[in-house]
Amino acid sequence: MRFAVMEMFRLLIGPDEGYQTMAQLSVRAVLLFAVGLALIRIAGRRTFTEAAPLDIIVYLIIGSNLSRVMAGKANVFPTLAATLTLVVLHRLLSYCTLHPSVVSELIKSHPTVLVRDGEIDRKAMLRAGLSDEDLLEGLRLKQLQAVSEVRLATLERGGKISVIPKAK
Repeated sequence: MRFAVMEMFRLLIGPDEGYQTMAQLSVRAVLLFAVGLALIRIAGRRTFTEAAPLDIIVYLIIGSNLSRVMAGKANVFPTLAATLTLVVLHRLLSYCTLHPSVVSELIKSHPTVLVRDGEIDRKAMLRAGLSDEDLLEGLRLKQLQAVSEVRLATLERGGKISVIPKAK
């Protein structure tokens, strides 16, 4: 029975190596859409809202793995198993970063103060790899025009610049 089911499935998706028909690639597309959706649900909503470096790596690998299966360049089940393993690992690491720890520090780093009381911390800007234009963009997004208007600007763990304006 199990062999018959696998043979039917193999007939639907085609061989892992070699030529697949248009219908077989279409079945793969539907299958991978469903698997991709399931992986996103397993990974959790946070994965696709505030993209941290770890999240971006997961996006790239999931997309690459699914596209290789779609094009028949990788074995279906081993590749899907590896992709699921990656998503579960991502989820576990995400839980580990909920509280301050060595894992959290390695994965997410820590906030970096860029401006305090209108004064730019040049060393912090250099360490963060940010230009003055990057900082000014962050200020404009908060409807501020000049660094002198800032009480505190911080490069947050997720890569965004948060700004607290000076009291008026």
